Amino acid sequence: MYCNYCGKSIQDDANVCAYCGTRIGGIIARKRLVRPREGRKIAGVCLGVAEYFDLDVTIVRLVWLIASVVTGIGLLSYPIAWIVMPEEPYRLPANVPSGQVVTNS
Repeated sequence: MYCNYCGKSIQDDANVCAYCGTRIGGIIARKRLVRPREGRKIAGVCLGVAEYFDLDVTIVRLVWLIASVVTGIGLLSYPIAWIVMPEEPYRLPANVPSGQVVTNS
């Protein structure tokens, strides 16, 4: 099977391309509106909205800024979204199988 985005050959049972990270196949994970822990500027509200709607975060930030300056709605909605939107869960490291020994040299 080939990735439709980068054109590399990937495993037949893969859900995500190992080269470009794009989702492959009919299994689509359900998106959640969350504030990511990495890449945010203030609270991650704009980044969370951008990821949820699959938009560029710069566009979302500019629209939010314009809405704040022109109407003032952005100033009111940002703290509300900060409180209402949950943070992304922590990602735990994968467990090392018991047969392998990890050494830090």
